[in-house]
Amino acid sequence: MNRSVVREVARSETLRRVAIYAVCCAAYALLVSWIHEQDVLGALLHLPSDLHAVFTLVLGWLLVFRTNASYSRWWEARKLWGALVNVSRNMAIKVADLCKAGDDELTRFRVDIIAYAYGLKNHLRGESQLQKLKGFESCPDQPSHVPSYLVTRMYEEVGSWKANGFIDGDDLRVLDAEARQFLDICGGCERIRNTRIVQSYRTFARQCVGIYLVTFPWGVVNDFEWWTAPVTIVVSYFMLGLETVAEHVEEPFGYDEDDLDLDGLCRTIEVTVEEVFDRRTARNQSTLPLPSHSWIEPQIKNR
Repeated sequence: MNRSVVREVARSETLRRVAIYAVCCAAYALLVSWIHEQDVLGALLHLPSDLHAVFTLVLGWLLVFRTNASYSRWWEARKLWGALVNVSRNMAIKVADLCKAGDDELTRFRVDIIAYAYGLKNHLRGESQLQKLKGFESCPDQPSHVPSYLVTRMYEEVGSWKANGFIDGDDLRVLDAEARQFLDICGGCERIRNTRIVQSYRTFARQCVGIYLVTFPWGVVNDFEWWTAPVTIVVSYFMLGLETVAEHVEEPFGYDEDDLDLDGLCRTIEVTVEEVFDRRTARNQSTLPLPSHSWIEPQIKNR
């Protein structure tokens, strides 16, 4: 078990950075222990450790609130992308079953659904460019907001299906209900990306953690003496770890190990949508005769 914990720390870039910071705090605690051993400052080091315990309680509340606020943003982003997976599947299934258009029209719509997931991922990472998406490499358009552009294409195609009689009014309302959710999900993700936790609160939390770790060895050295360094490395690892992880999960759309696996979610959408439309294409191309009901006739005659 201890080896697995060490391997997790070694593999995680975030935890490695926290561990390095904790070791630096331990080195600082060793200096404090040496000063205490030499009795350089005299009575200044003889402070009650209970006083520092009060600061620990207050800082713990602060870090809990900071971590919960950051994780709630990460979890909301995960729910939005989970909703995108469901909406993409629902749209693909309804189009494949309701629309009587040909395979070419359905192929264009399939490309739009898959491209939307990848386009939203790139948009949230600040890499939005239409020509990076599969099926749009030679497209001359240069939209500033790729997700909106793709949803507009979906509405244009659905409108043409209605005009050509491939769907009726009821089908149009069903597809419209799904299409609206694409931009609702995009707006929710943009709110998370563009509205971070206020800078003053993040700065205040960091200052409190820094002041606490600077004063911690001085508050406990009178009781722990040379054991101050091991105690400091444990305390600083958890304190710095909470703050660092909270800062990372606050922005869930990047490339860090704690961010959402947007590439994996996009692949899930692509595989599912391809499978749905492939089944529709196979049905269109099938030359099998309709199932016979002749087995019913002998039973009727026997009656």
